[in-house]
Amino acid sequence: MKAAVPCYYHLDVELSPEKVGQVKRIVAAHLRYWNLENLVESVCHCAEALLRTIEQHSADKNTTIEMWWNGQHLIAAVSDNSQDIRPHKEPQGCLAQIAALSDGWGCCATDVGGKIIWFSWRARAAEHAPLDPPVPAPSLREARRTPRYTELPEPVLAGSRDESEAVPARG
Repeated sequence: MKAAVPCYYHLDVELSPEKVGQVKRIVAAHLRYWNLENLVESVCHCAEALLRTIEQHSADKNTTIEMWWNGQHLIAAVSDNSQDIRPHKEPQGCLAQIAALSDGWGCCATDVGGKIIWFSWRARAAEHAPLDPPVPAPSLREARRTPRYTELPEPVLAGSRDESEAVPARG
């Protein structure tokens, strides 16, 4: 089994309708690069829903997308500087989609008055990869000891000739 290496991705983008699709493809490419093909559809759907909502309703289009993968959990976060979208006790719209597709989600305020909406997925049993690398296999030198002394057999010459025999030269 391949050991998981902790991964992080960060992207700052000023949203426009065409950039939402570009960011979705970038997120998908990073998930595939991290061998998380099975999460591409749900993560991209959640990210796209948030980005489209921000792009349509927010005055400030500057947005940050971050993803963390530690071998057991994937956490994706989308943050902006706008207070236009606030989650309610009962998620609605894109937040309801995120709640349905992810294992967990939440929202918190930033220092500049914006918000961060995050969502996460746990690795399933078949997807789990340990963070500790496996112990390396011994090298050939360690696996087989070199004998200190060995007798080599006498070389056998194929079809030895008598030295008195002359070999005719062709030319």
